[in-house]
Amino acid sequence: MAFSKIRVLVVDDSPLMRSVLATMINSFPDMEVVGEAPDAPSAREAIKQLNPDVLTLDVHMPGMDGLEFLERLMRLRPMPVVMVSSYTEGASEVTLKALELGAVDFIGKPRSDAEHTMESYAEELAEKIRTSRWARIRTRSLAPAVHQPAMGRAMPMTGATSVGKTICLGASTGGTEAIKDFLQSMPANCPPILIVQHMPESFTGSFAKRLDGLCLPRVVEAGNGERIEAGTVYIAPGHSHLRIKRTGSGLQTELLRSEPVNRHRPSVDVLFDSAAEVLGRQAVGVILTGMGKDGARGMLRMRQAGARTFGQDEASCVVYGMPREAFLIGAVEEQASLDDIARRVLAASVN
Repeated sequence: MAFSKIRVLVVDDSPLMRSVLATMINSFPDMEVVGEAPDAPSAREAIKQLNPDVLTLDVHMPGMDGLEFLERLMRLRPMPVVMVSSYTEGASEVTLKALELGAVDFIGKPRSDAEHTMESYAEELAEKIRTSRWARIRTRSLAPAVHQPAMGRAMPMTGATSVGKTICLGASTGGTEAIKDFLQSMPANCPPILIVQHMPESFTGSFAKRLDGLCLPRVVEAGNGERIEAGTVYIAPGHSHLRIKRTGSGLQTELLRSEPVNRHRPSVDVLFDSAAEVLGRQAVGVILTGMGKDGARGMLRMRQAGARTFGQDEASCVVYGMPREAFLIGAVEEQASLDDIARRVLAASVN
């Protein structure tokens, strides 16, 4: 059978950026840039003529911006899209909306510094394109400007939170929307929830703020040494691993700027390992959609320590990677769809 390369269309208003991205993509033997477009009208025609497998799309473009173009694309011709965003607060908010509309993933604009070489950026871009090519595309409606918590979806607590169970959750590709759906089913007085979502540090604050406006529990970007309390969701900041620490006054967050684990910082395994060590059977582990293996070994240690563990099923995942790896090594006690997993986790956390 003939080898088929992933066909990529690059959409960006900057000729230099189009050239840089195209050179990077064409350097990998399993993908090729079949076309470039500077704006939405050109992109629309290129999609019709070239039928690409994956689109890289600039967040900000003249005329019809990337968000408006994406909304129309997902309504008329859904396809895998990787958003290319700058590392600013405003761009991060737009990027989160793009993921809500159906973009599979995002990556920052290429930059070269002490931590981010152009070679490492190219590898990350290629990995996201490969993942997006086979991802399950889900179209969404853009949320209204003023967000209100989903009151009707949140489940009432059927038991007291005093039992002390803590929910630890990990996700990656497709995780921003999966986490939102999960949290919108949680009541205001839910058990404490600690979350690792693979995301750059310039995005995690906006992500937490966005969730806080959509969900009944309080959602914050985790700081170091914060008391872990019921009714609060702690999002790991993009610059540090998030761990659980027990002190004389109770449970606290701990942030570590140590080396990446499984190529990630924050890493799901680091959070899950601390839950296994500190909480044992008083923890509940959850692993949602994402590419790779991060979280699988940590979840296995959680289960071996007596924790209840849940994984998102293949049918409802954007990318059935992390949940699959955890399931294959026996780390997942129960698999469930995204629509049902929050109910099962909540029941396990209060019993």
